[in-house]
Amino acid sequence: MKNNFNRFLESTLLKPTMRTEEVDLLIREAIEYQFIGVCVPSFWVKKVHRELEQEDIQTVTVIGFPFGFEDTATKVAETHEAIKNGADELDLVWSQTAFHSGMNWPKIEIAQIAKICHEEERVLKVIIETAYLDESQIREACLICQDAGADFVKTSTGYAPSGAKVSDIKLMRETLSSNTGIKASGGIKTLDFALELIQAGADRIGTSSAKALFEAWKDSQS
Repeated sequence: MKNNFNRFLESTLLKPTMRTEEVDLLIREAIEYQFIGVCVPSFWVKKVHRELEQEDIQTVTVIGFPFGFEDTATKVAETHEAIKNGADELDLVWSQTAFHSGMNWPKIEIAQIAKICHEEERVLKVIIETAYLDESQIREACLICQDAGADFVKTSTGYAPSGAKVSDIKLMRETLSSNTGIKASGGIKTLDFALELIQAGADRIGTSSAKALFEAWKDSQS
């Protein structure tokens, strides 16, 4: 990671009150620092995709955000729309309510959405919201996502009481095969924490502090 910390960072803006000028800044910074991706709500996907089309930067959006409450048909429609608008990667909030009810439904839902994404050569990340899971549930959630065809398992939406934890990332890495990536997100504000998460096994860092993290990393290299 000596030279490419920027390629771990997904610069994220998912505030309900976000404004055009904030999206413009997000895009400018992503191009300047060559972050791996920019994560925005579906409303902004078309614009972000248009402005990043010539760049090696992924347009990322969220599906069923932030609680995963929607029925599968709604998430499927969201997925099709996001892909049509230019999303390269889709971060799906899995059906937390179904998982906590002991249903098999999350796996069925993820498999349906994974199929759509992979037919269109898109990447699917599944948000399991680790804040609401104990260790055995995190293990179970990871295996459900992996078996259903998710490309990445992601820790958090940023809307739960807590976000990414190093111990959770270690557990996820132990559980998942090396073919399944891990995206740490939620509350990642310092360089030390981001580096610890990567050390523990995170392949991606989703953060609204991407520029600050990268600047801090650059300073640490000099």
